[in-house]
Amino acid sequence: MDPHLEKLQRSINSAVDGLSSERLSAHPGKWSTAEILEHLFLTYTGTTKGFGRVLAAGKPQVTPATWRQRGRSLIVLGLGYLPAGREAPVFARPRGLAPETVSAEIGAKIAEMDAIMSTCATKFGTGTVVLDHPILGPLSVSQWRKFHLVHGLHHVKQIRRLRDRS
Repeated sequence: MDPHLEKLQRSINSAVDGLSSERLSAHPGKWSTAEILEHLFLTYTGTTKGFGRVLAAGKPQVTPATWRQRGRSLIVLGLGYLPAGREAPVFARPRGLAPETVSAEIGAKIAEMDAIMSTCATKFGTGTVVLDHPILGPLSVSQWRKFHLVHGLHHVKQIRRLRDRS
């Protein structure tokens, strides 16, 4: 597995290790831990589907980057900082999946995403932009992996804060 995604998987596992269903579902903030995990789960599912479309088309599926997207990419990918307060895209908002299901399957979703990214990296190269991110614009396989690490660690911090509150 890619080192970025391996670190992501370890961080998520560590943050939720030992949490009961009750604690996963506790709602002291905007989202519960279960909802944060579901959000991450949905982003991994969406990325996997996107990379599947790239492979099905046999070519990258990108549009030209705007200056705004380039700036956002620099902050997130270059500095490793995900600004707080941005609303999640509709497709990545929690829908009420069972916390036990999400918790049990999130590692497999990361592995599935890594596998399809590796296939695309082999076919197109890790540095070739292959797929648009809805906010950051066109990204390469290596940039997608870095995005998921930065995004996931941002949410792991939120999970740890929720864990410390209860």
